Amino acid sequence: MEKPNLKKLTEDLHFECLASKALLDRIPQSAYVSDLLSDVMGKAQADMIWVTSQVHKNIVAVASLKELSAIVIVNERPVEKELLEQAENEEIVVLSSNLPAFETVGKLYNYLDTRR
Repeated sequence: MEKPNLKKLTEDLHFECLASKALLDRIPQSAYVSDLLSDVMGKAQADMIWVTSQVHKNIVAVASLKELSAIVIVNERPVEKELLEQAENEEIVVLSSNLPAFETVGKLYNYLDTRR
């Protein structure tokens, strides 16, 4: 079965796209959840979706460095305009989930795992 792109995933899981809507054709391969930047830099792999509650600009730099598909910010955390501008400039998709990390990751796991 063909893996869904970020646009379909965003619609199906009721996420909101906050930045880089033009890049929703990316196809995520998996997901990684962590709030530690060093952990993500050491373990996340290209084309993963990163689930985090962090909302500072450094997350965009890490996502760019690791060539991640997208960042999903959880817990309805407010996101500063500067972060979204940086994400647009660095071509990083930023999504928002109104759910806690546990529920968001569970949905992502079920969604991506059933499409292998």
